[in-house]
Amino acid sequence: MKLSILALGALLAAPGLAQADTAADRRQAVENGLAPAVVVEGQGAGGRRLLDEMRDLKVPGVAIAVVRGGKLDWAQGYGVVSQGGKAVDADTLFQAGSVSKPIAAVAALALVQDGTLALDAPINTSLKHWTLPENDFTRAAPVTLRRLLSHTAGTTVHGFAGYAVGAAVPSVPQILDGAAPANSAAVRVDQPVGVSYRYSGGGYTIAQLAMIDTAGKPFPAIARAKLFTPLGMARSTYDQPLPAGTSNVALAHDETGQPIAGSFHVYPEMAAAGLWTSANDLARFAVEVQDAANGRGKVLSEKTAREMLTPQPGGWGLGFKVTGQGKDLAFFHDGSNAGYKATLIGHPETGDGAVILTNGDQGYQLGQEILRGIAVAYGWSDNRPIVRKAFALPLDSQRRFGGTFEIKGLGTFDIREAEGAMLVELRKGQAFRLIPSADRSFFITEQNIVVTFEDPDHGAAEADGQRFVFERVKAP
Repeated sequence: MKLSILALGALLAAPGLAQADTAADRRQAVENGLAPAVVVEGQGAGGRRLLDEMRDLKVPGVAIAVVRGGKLDWAQGYGVVSQGGKAVDADTLFQAGSVSKPIAAVAALALVQDGTLALDAPINTSLKHWTLPENDFTRAAPVTLRRLLSHTAGTTVHGFAGYAVGAAVPSVPQILDGAAPANSAAVRVDQPVGVSYRYSGGGYTIAQLAMIDTAGKPFPAIARAKLFTPLGMARSTYDQPLPAGTSNVALAHDETGQPIAGSFHVYPEMAAAGLWTSANDLARFAVEVQDAANGRGKVLSEKTAREMLTPQPGGWGLGFKVTGQGKDLAFFHDGSNAGYKATLIGHPETGDGAVILTNGDQGYQLGQEILRGIAVAYGWSDNRPIVRKAFALPLDSQRRFGGTFEIKGLGTFDIREAEGAMLVELRKGQAFRLIPSADRSFFITEQNIVVTFEDPDHGAAEADGQRFVFERVKAP
């Protein structure tokens, strides 16, 4: 399906589109209308087919659920759970990666509601099997559950790699101290508390232990009692590893589409990364958050839900990134485990939302294309493609920007010439054409990334509102 830029503009400006057709029509519009992050002004924008993108990005399986007006509009599986395996459906289990965090946050807030946990007391008052070491930062302002859930506690450790099936798995205190057999650093506070946002899976692991210690139950049992059972999320679990014999499970695949050894990794950091769930179950969760924010929740009160969706320093609520206001208010989280990528979004005022689960390492890009396709098909005000204008810059003038560049703390990327254009390779095997927007500035269409050079050796990349300074470390 081909769309001119004018046709795309008409779609993006048509908030009533979703009201004019059936759920089947809307599903087909998404399946045939995946959208790039950026559209070049004056050029046609082709609607991308889901199955084609799955093949090109080497993602074996995808499950999607779309919520409209507070109710499930449709849910569908695509592809297979593994090479030569069974078909994915809306009840297939996937690892949700960091989408585990908002689910864990709701379970924690349910414990706050019943008086088991305190939201604003020093977290050490809730911990029995480990103590967060005190320092000048924690003495100036205490680490609390609120600050852990909103990533404002100043805690370290961004994320976790997981453990091979059959490998030794550390206890939560061992993880928090970075002690063997943990494969991550110790979780500590190394910046002012409550002042600014810094994403921290380590902070959620502290919250996990606080929930265990105060409730006196294993974390999976807490989530089951407080959340999964009341919401009918019968397929969901935080059990790590997944119990033997569990059926209808999507297995993990790398960026080339090859199976990950052992089928998946094990994540004892359950609150941060350990959720197994299905598209149908995750849609039930999205509906609960939306309903709770409007006083109709089964788990959270309206007051608690609204507090959850109130931005803290840095723009995150208690578990979610929160954007917009009024009818444009949205809560969002994505997830990335080895071989799995996930996305969850909801809009409390309109009751619209979506969940996307994939079992391939290139599933994040695919999920974003699907999300933009949903936004267009359903007339959402957010998550639409951006229109940018290209600049005529001769290839000879672009070549000086080739080489290997480093973003300190994050790694390197390459810019090279191929097939008459300059390409940026953000990760091995994933290269995109750089389109000039000025004499020293470039963008790509696949992701919302702009690369601007101060000189051929230095510059900055902007990605979805974040800025990353880089410098050349190797010539072309």
